[in-house]
Amino acid sequence: MPARRTAVTVAALGALPLALTGLTATPAAAHGSMGDPVSRVSQCYAEGPESPESAACKAAVAAGGTQALYDWNGIRIGDAGGRHQRLIPDGKLCSANNEQFKGLDLARADWPATDVRSGSHTFRYRVTAPHKGTFKVYITKPGYDPAEPLAWNDLDLEHPVATATDPAATGGFYTFSGSLPERSGRQLLYAVWQRSDSPEAFYSCSDVTFGGGDSAAGGAAPAPTASAPTKEQIEAGNDKSTIEHHGHGDNDPSTSAEPAAAPNRPTEADADPNRPTEADAGPKQPAEADAPSQPKAAGPTENLAETGGDGSTPYLAIGGAAALALGSAAVFLSARRRAVGGRR
Repeated sequence: MPARRTAVTVAALGALPLALTGLTATPAAAHGSMGDPVSRVSQCYAEGPESPESAACKAAVAAGGTQALYDWNGIRIGDAGGRHQRLIPDGKLCSANNEQFKGLDLARADWPATDVRSGSHTFRYRVTAPHKGTFKVYITKPGYDPAEPLAWNDLDLEHPVATATDPAATGGFYTFSGSLPERSGRQLLYAVWQRSDSPEAFYSCSDVTFGGGDSAAGGAAPAPTASAPTKEQIEAGNDKSTIEHHGHGDNDPSTSAEPAAAPNRPTEADADPNRPTEADAGPKQPAEADAPSQPKAAGPTENLAETGGDGSTPYLAIGGAAALALGSAAVFLSARRRAVGGRR
């Protein structure tokens, strides 16, 4: 076979693995949950999914099963894009309207809680896949009743207690500062991490008590003190998690490369649920996106990666790979026709 034909054949064949890779590759998902004050899901995972100690975590497992706790860092909506209040109905804030995590929405006054004080507070968000984005943390209003389902109106959305964009990440945590207002008794902190390199967002509920003392309502015994899972506990449960780590594990986020920031996206829903947000002002979304949605399990269009990809990423990869394969085949056939014609 002439050298030229050999080279063309090798090029065409070499493109095939690239095409197949493009057809099967999907980006990795981000992950995280509030570590201080400890989120409900992190607390229950630390107790042990198979045999939780607190009554609240036992009830959460009875309602939603143990898998939700092994997937502690996956309370997310892949296409949130700042539309948090539109996508998450009242009573389902802690689960982000995800059926898998419905046990976290249970209205109880005995969730393990972190003791806090009014004034400055350092928040630590446990992250297993770092990404650029904005954190907002909200606190419940005075008069909050933990025995009632948590509603958006229970949160002081006008005055987040912490806001941080692209905070520093060290030791497996994003760390940023905030200030807690005057409160008493049991309250709740609601954290939203809206990525800026994709529409994906993460959510968590952290139960807190101000001033210590009896943290349970109605004179009941105090709720247990919350405690975050250790690095060893997280690593021990990785093999039972359905969240795609893709090598992130529990590595220090400060050692991982961050993607370039995308154009600014809305990072928080408006304080008034009925008032249009910046995200609403853009092109009209499909009808199903306007109604409260059930986040889908991680799949080809839901794994929004550290590459900053969105739902179209796999299809772009497929198109590019297919074009590469077809182009290589065309070059090969053209060269072959010329070679055959030259021998006539």
